[in-house]
Amino acid sequence: MNNYHYIIAGLPALTREWRFPEGDFNSYIADIKEMCSARDRELIGRLEKGFDDNSLDRDFYKEAMSCRNRFIREYFSFDLNVRNAKTRYLNQALGRPADKDVIIPDDDEVTTAGAFGDLKMKGDFEEAQRLDSILQGKDILARERGIDSLMWDKIDSLTVFSYFDIDTILGFICKMHIISRWAMLDEQTGREMFKRLVDEVRGTFKGFEINNNKNDKI
Repeated sequence: MNNYHYIIAGLPALTREWRFPEGDFNSYIADIKEMCSARDRELIGRLEKGFDDNSLDRDFYKEAMSCRNRFIREYFSFDLNVRNAKTRYLNQALGRPADKDVIIPDDDEVTTAGAFGDLKMKGDFEEAQRLDSILQGKDILARERGIDSLMWDKIDSLTVFSYFDIDTILGFICKMHIISRWAMLDEQTGREMFKRLVDEVRGTFKGFEINNNKNDKI
């Protein structure tokens, strides 16, 4: 992404008086979109739709799984696995049928095979055991932090080899959504997560610059 360094440069410095109101969050996203191509803005719009609870139905996930962008496909595959696991956990706690309200896209209508292979059965996936341990926790806020930490780590795994491209931007926006939610729930947690994001992004950018300088000398 040619304008990636502008996004980094625009990150605010953290102070004791730091606040992250909703308006600031929206302005960050708007600024990012302005620096993106029309095609990238379309992908961002598709990603943003996935943070609207009213949009998260079977048709949304089918569409996401058909997206050509790898990050969109894999992120929302994981998101659905997590949401279905939470639903099954609540169903068990409430004595309801295990698969009540679980979302299963039709396999023959989803072009990306494999991602949903186990969903019709247990919903097993690589991080299922870690998520189950989180859900067993008694403290509500601790559970929410654990789930968001799981999502954060997944974003990292999806962008580990992405440098200055749209997947990096999409991952950045996902983390901003996590931070925005915590800024409203628990300001200190939101502050800490935002600092973590700033450090991660600037660290990646610095490392890339150092590597480029070394290559220039060869």
